[in-house]
Amino acid sequence: MIGIDDWSWRKSWRYGTIIVDLERRTVLDILEDRSVASVARWLQRHPSIEVVSRDRCGLYAQAARESAPQASQVADRFHLIQNLRLAIEEQMSLSGRATGRALLPDEDIENDHDDRASHEGTPETPWRNQLRRAHRQSRKDVFETVHALSKEGLTCSDIARHTGYGRRSITKWLTFETPPDRRRGALQPTSPLFFEAFLTQCWKDGNRRGRHLFHDIKHRGYTGSFSNLERLLATWRRAERPETDEDKDKDDAASARIGPSDRAPDNLPVRDPQTGHLISPIVAATLCIKPRGALTINQARKVDALKQGSRTFAVLRSFAMRFRGIFRGRTSAKLDQWIDDAIHSGLALLARFARVLRRDIGAVCNAIDLPWSNGQAEGQINRLKTIKRAMYGRAGPELLRARMMPIKSTDLHTN
Repeated sequence: MIGIDDWSWRKSWRYGTIIVDLERRTVLDILEDRSVASVARWLQRHPSIEVVSRDRCGLYAQAARESAPQASQVADRFHLIQNLRLAIEEQMSLSGRATGRALLPDEDIENDHDDRASHEGTPETPWRNQLRRAHRQSRKDVFETVHALSKEGLTCSDIARHTGYGRRSITKWLTFETPPDRRRGALQPTSPLFFEAFLTQCWKDGNRRGRHLFHDIKHRGYTGSFSNLERLLATWRRAERPETDEDKDKDDAASARIGPSDRAPDNLPVRDPQTGHLISPIVAATLCIKPRGALTINQARKVDALKQGSRTFAVLRSFAMRFRGIFRGRTSAKLDQWIDDAIHSGLALLARFARVLRRDIGAVCNAIDLPWSNGQAEGQINRLKTIKRAMYGRAGPELLRARMMPIKSTDLHTN
């Protein structure tokens, strides 16, 4: 019974793999990279493995399918709940990421909610574009609020106390006349956009076969997947193709799939009835997956306010409680019905989470029925981080492996 997880040599840059014996609670091996090939080779050398516990990483799932078909794969329960929480957070973010403290007195809170609802006149759009626009609008509202308070004569510290935003962020926003755009992250060889200039030239020269382009950029250092490249090429193909009636019908269908629960004004941010603070999507998602018995008094009031102010939250909470009940009751037979209900719920982000579950249904059912999880691997990774940081500058793979793996009696020098 083994658990597999990744760990970082350098976060967001280079990763390794740790393999843990779940029964003996010891480290079996530490691999220098995180790839299908290296994990597959290790699994081939150990044909007696019966259970592979992993997170939702597709690399480890593929390696186990190829090199350990006899083993049962188990998805980690913590990561499943975490993925559901992220889906709920994105669903609640369709109206923007409201943070900070209320700027209106208590008697004006309800009127403000109604005014914002009456001025919503934007057409229906697919959830991804709606999510981006909502985030951008919320950043614009924050920017305008900070500048308005500054014109009233408030200092940066006063604005921070009044709004709940960071003082350093407020100081930075006041130096701009328009909301600053977020800087794009540095491209890595895992992204096809890292080779955009080469791909654009090939596209102009008529070389538009995905497999050919994938082979060419592989030789230039591309480490991403073929499907990632295909998504980029698909956008280029759509840009050159004239729009037809069928495409319009697809757009209408995508808008319809958003469902009434995704649309304003139902999905507007809700205020905490005790403090008047806007409840952010992060807090709402955390409370959504927490059972009633584990809530504090203030948290229970927030949950009640969210259920009354947002039908979307009420539906999401019912799905979250059902999902937790399936795991606590060890009844994987109910999972298929939950997935069907989530897909047809009209909530785009929840439906996406359910479809991903269905693609990995075997490992998810094993997570419900079997006692194994990746907790041991996570604990060993914490130990690895401590050792790695203590050996900063000297933590090569051999030394790290020697310090992490248990000492065998045959390795000891005896008389």
